[in-house]
Amino acid sequence: MKRSDFARRKSGGVAALTLAGGALCLSACTVGPDYKQPQADTPPAWQTDSYWRVAEPSHAPLAPNWWLAFNDATLNTLESQALAQNQTLVAASAHYAQARATLANTSAQRLPEVDLNGAASRFKISKNRPVTNYSTPSQTTVQNNLQIGPSISYDTDLFGRIRREVEGAEASAEQSGDDLANARLVLTTDLATDYFSLRELDAEIDVLNRSVQLQQKALDYVSAEHDLGSVSGLDVLEQKSQLDATRVQAQLLLRQRAQYEHAIAALVGVPAPQFSVAAKVLDASVPPIPLGLPSDLLQRRPDIASAERAMAAANAQIGVAKAAFFPSLTLTPSIGWESTSFASLLSAPSLMWTLGAAVGQVVFDGGRRAANVKYASAGYQAAEANYRQTVLTAFQQVQDGVTGLSVLDGAAKESHDAVVDAQHLLSLANDRYSGGLVAYLDVINAQQSMLTSERQDVQIRGQQMTLSVSLVKALGGGWDVAAPAEPQTAQQGGAHAD
Repeated sequence: MKRSDFARRKSGGVAALTLAGGALCLSACTVGPDYKQPQADTPPAWQTDSYWRVAEPSHAPLAPNWWLAFNDATLNTLESQALAQNQTLVAASAHYAQARATLANTSAQRLPEVDLNGAASRFKISKNRPVTNYSTPSQTTVQNNLQIGPSISYDTDLFGRIRREVEGAEASAEQSGDDLANARLVLTTDLATDYFSLRELDAEIDVLNRSVQLQQKALDYVSAEHDLGSVSGLDVLEQKSQLDATRVQAQLLLRQRAQYEHAIAALVGVPAPQFSVAAKVLDASVPPIPLGLPSDLLQRRPDIASAERAMAAANAQIGVAKAAFFPSLTLTPSIGWESTSFASLLSAPSLMWTLGAAVGQVVFDGGRRAANVKYASAGYQAAEANYRQTVLTAFQQVQDGVTGLSVLDGAAKESHDAVVDAQHLLSLANDRYSGGLVAYLDVINAQQSMLTSERQDVQIRGQQMTLSVSLVKALGGGWDVAAPAEPQTAQQGGAHAD
């Protein structure tokens, strides 16, 4: 080998190494701001009384089946059906799968793309084509052209555009996972709220039905007294009017109950005409719900986690927009074989190769890229504001639940005492009326007072159950030592709950 050839090859190798090293150095540059999670103002504690206690341990993972604490077999069955068949949850699962696929697609840009190309053609060259050399006349000929070989395209990502896109895609995928968790939480809590509202109506209807039976007996007694001439017809009409009004109230509650039943059917993925929940009066109480610290919400509530991941994705888009200002370098080497016949296609003389690179730099775009940076920056500001508002709303919802349950706890004790007093009042009014000491209007008033007290009592207990579910939702779920389970996908299931 000649010294000049050796020197030329050596200098070419040094140049190639220098170019590769420069590309590696530049690839370490990533433009745009690095993401830092903003600090949210967190109160040190909740406004509570002795009714509440702080969760222990305060950082226990969320329980996937928090509703088991209510110890209701029908609710457990309905929740299982909803997780298996609810279409909103199926849609959230599909969106999460889409986000994961988008992440995989974006991450693949960091690797070279290798394509295998092949071509085969047979063509004839025109004899009358324009000549390129006047001393050589053109000739017609028929030839084959066979080509095969791989080609490579690699974006060196000098200023981190792809890395920022991957960063944003990762945050978006995590956000979609949090949205899926939030959809599961919303589904299970909405179902429990509708279920306990239905059970509250069952208890109210039971109160009215017992009142109807009591008032019917009173009507029979007054009617018998009227037949004996002991009382006037006015007493009979007053009692009958009271009985009819109570029956009307019971019928109206049946309509409301049917609406809750239909709402539950939609949540569990069953057509409303094919679904029913047997009436039942629950003797349930609110299970203990450990509050934890206010700062726990920042880790436990999936909607807060989703809002925080949205900020990270928006921050990455700023880097993507800024990277558009800088040069791009794409390497496009290729190697292959070209011949006029298959016999010599893969021989050494048929080998061909190219080494190439494409560099691009924007000179003037009329401010389009600057506008994209402003757009991305405004998007981050919006995501940050949404995050802070989500945190504030979470604190509000938890405090509402804590205060509400404390108030209802005291109201439930007073309501129970009112029911006992109303029962004694009705018994005394009946005795005094039988002895001829009072008019029958006193008995009617006592009946109405007891009906009002009993309905108020069951309504308060129903509000306690639904508000406790709302508090579970506000806290991000229940607490358990087990890791949360993945939501199930949609399947067909039963249509009747006992």
